[in-house]
Amino acid sequence: MTILLADDNQDAVETLAEILRLDHHQVHTALEGRTALALAQEHRPDIVLLDISMPELDGYTLCQRLRREPWAADLVIVALSGYGSPQDLERGRIAGFDRYFTKPADPGELLDYLNRCAGHAHAGTGRNASRPT
Repeated sequence: MTILLADDNQDAVETLAEILRLDHHQVHTALEGRTALALAQEHRPDIVLLDISMPELDGYTLCQRLRREPWAADLVIVALSGYGSPQDLERGRIAGFDRYFTKPADPGELLDYLNRCAGHAHAGTGRNASRPT
């Protein structure tokens, strides 16, 4: 599965990218939103993991832009954020995130979710089908 990971914390990106690669995923990384958007358009990943608070283009706005891309109908977009209030979760839902993980996210729980999404993608369920929660 191809995953795009965007977070302005380089250590967090490198650590999570390594965990994802060890789980046999192809990973592209970005340290800010505009680069993440360009990489998504170039590589058309299966899943995008976004930090909310990034320079240039925040995660909410980036999620909304990705949702408008014709190629992204089945794209799974996951928030990874230190912001975890009910208002933040609702804002994430409105922006179009499929799932919202509050940092520090449990790597096992995140990998389990991503692998369940991969099963849905291979079954051809599409974005409007029920996603694992």
